[in-house]
Amino acid sequence: MLSDKYRTIQFLRFCTVGVANTAVDFAAFFLLNLCGVPYLLAQVLSYSAGVVNSYLLNRKWTFRVARKANLQEAASFIVVNGISLLVSSSLLAVLHDVNHLNLWLCKLTATAAGVIVNFMGNRLWVFAESQKTRGEVS
Repeated sequence: MLSDKYRTIQFLRFCTVGVANTAVDFAAFFLLNLCGVPYLLAQVLSYSAGVVNSYLLNRKWTFRVARKANLQEAASFIVVNGISLLVSSSLLAVLHDVNHLNLWLCKLTATAAGVIVNFMGNRLWVFAESQKTRGEVS
């Protein structure tokens, strides 16, 4: 059974990886932009670099997966990230466009919801098997 302390540490690692992903995304975006890459292409490439970084760090450090990576796991990771993006974007739109709340407060709330969805999806689905073998998923 996964202890609350371990779950908290795991979540904090997940958030740390998120900060690293954001740094990778922004650094790649601005580097590509400085090299003359059109901003929308730079956005796609830099966001993709952040997602790859996220997969690798979360797999190895946050969820400590020992087995070899496979296509199904990577596809599941992409699905979870897509759902997280959909949830956060939808919440952002509802809070800002429908309820007319402050944009930055809406962004913060939507981001927090996206982080929770993403963490739970990764813990309970994408990387769940490795945690089951260690008795960490409850």
